[in-house]
Amino acid sequence: MLPEVATESKRTISLGELFRGFATIGVLGFGGVAVMARHVIVEKYKWLSEKEYATILGMGQVLPGANVVNASVIIGDRFQGVKGSIVCVLAIMTLPILILLGLAMLYNQFAYLPAVKVALSGAGAAAAGMVIATGLKMAIKVKPGLAGYLIIGMAIVAILFYRLPLVYSVLALLPVAFILTLLLKKKK
Repeated sequence: MLPEVATESKRTISLGELFRGFATIGVLGFGGVAVMARHVIVEKYKWLSEKEYATILGMGQVLPGANVVNASVIIGDRFQGVKGSIVCVLAIMTLPILILLGLAMLYNQFAYLPAVKVALSGAGAAAAGMVIATGLKMAIKVKPGLAGYLIIGMAIVAILFYRLPLVYSVLALLPVAFILTLLLKKKK
């Protein structure tokens, strides 16, 4: 069993519901599944609160592997144990892999066309916009406080201006976040 995450509400979600939800995330999560995962888990099915989701996603981001797949393991375990984890990972991965194989075969046939290059460029920009919008929605609803906003600012500077990879940024900012949070809590 994985460590229990602090819960605001705990209800039973069936294996079928988990499969359906994570399959939806996998199929509709083009350009990255984080945007769709938040929508399905928090808004559509209300399995988790905004804060619970942010906590689990944060844990998924510091673990090796894809962050939403890591979160699917934690969420599946939370509601159905090991079986739930397996179901969630299979659901989020199976259909996208099949779609990817089909698209790879099509791309192999038509990659030389200028319209394909333009379409891929536009899709990349749209995906980046969706990730930014989801991050802003989460920050507004979770209300990270002064320490959180300072860490967000430092992360943006580290990644955008210093071009540090995400892994190095997280490793560098993790101890800073702990220290900053402790210092700001002592002042209260």
